[in-house]
Amino acid sequence: MAPNGFNSPHRSRTCFLAALLWCSVAFPMAAREKDTTDYGVGLITNIPLPEAEVAPIVSDVAQNGIIRGTKEYEKDEYMRGAKAAQSCNLFSPWTDGGKIFYKVRKDAVDPRNFKDSNDTGTVAVRYVVQPGGEHNTVVRIDAVFVETFRHAIHRSNGAVESSEFKIIQDRLDAIELMKKQAADAEQERQQRLSKRNFGISDTKTEAALSVPSTPPEPGEIRPEHETLASGTPPGETLEEHVANLRHELQRMVKAPGAPLKSAPYHSANTLKTLPKGTEVLIVIRTTYWFGVETHDGQHGWIAREQLESLP
Repeated sequence: MAPNGFNSPHRSRTCFLAALLWCSVAFPMAAREKDTTDYGVGLITNIPLPEAEVAPIVSDVAQNGIIRGTKEYEKDEYMRGAKAAQSCNLFSPWTDGGKIFYKVRKDAVDPRNFKDSNDTGTVAVRYVVQPGGEHNTVVRIDAVFVETFRHAIHRSNGAVESSEFKIIQDRLDAIELMKKQAADAEQERQQRLSKRNFGISDTKTEAALSVPSTPPEPGEIRPEHETLASGTPPGETLEEHVANLRHELQRMVKAPGAPLKSAPYHSANTLKTLPKGTEVLIVIRTTYWFGVETHDGQHGWIAREQLESLP
């Protein structure tokens, strides 16, 4: 029997073996937990909007030259230099229908968020847009990195797919916000704007326009009827104030004309081209774009520099 406070050699060896056994079990378990990231799962989501509204936005994102959710160097925010493509043989053939879009970046160096991607090759993103009913659309996004020389395929951990979808969702949200605010403004517009020149038609609405409103926060998107309703300035009659408000709510297309875009981006789908002199009503104001309504009731976006005040 060993003296109190001391371990026998046998007991020391037993403790040492137990410690080794614990390490051999613990570290493999930690390694397995670290490798539980799902690669190549992609992203599938349902959007509660018709395909006709979703597909143009997805097409715009596929053509924007940027792949988000990955990068080549730590200083980068995302990967630039991508090109839209009609087809891409880096994916298995798609046979389930829908509209297919591709975005490809060649000569990518060690792109982040692809499994074991420490080489040079091509990053490709595939977008599939399928109708999910009359008012729903299914969007699927997949991303891969394929080495140039060994042609080894490296799957994404989901960062690319989720980041690319966020851009799509943000653009759809901007359009829906515009629709909602335009609808909210329509009731007031009907009271204070004539069908021909958006003029004031209701003294009740005139009074409502004189109620001060809080100024918008930086970057906030607001309907123009709220932004401009800041009270009648001193020395200005109500009629003059209303006329000035009407003037502020209208713009005219500059020469040689301007595209009416589906979203506030130059790469967005062009809904129609408005000729020089076309008058539009401002519904939403952002830093670089106006959300407008045409005389025939169509909504869209026009870059600020392509509009001018009415004479």
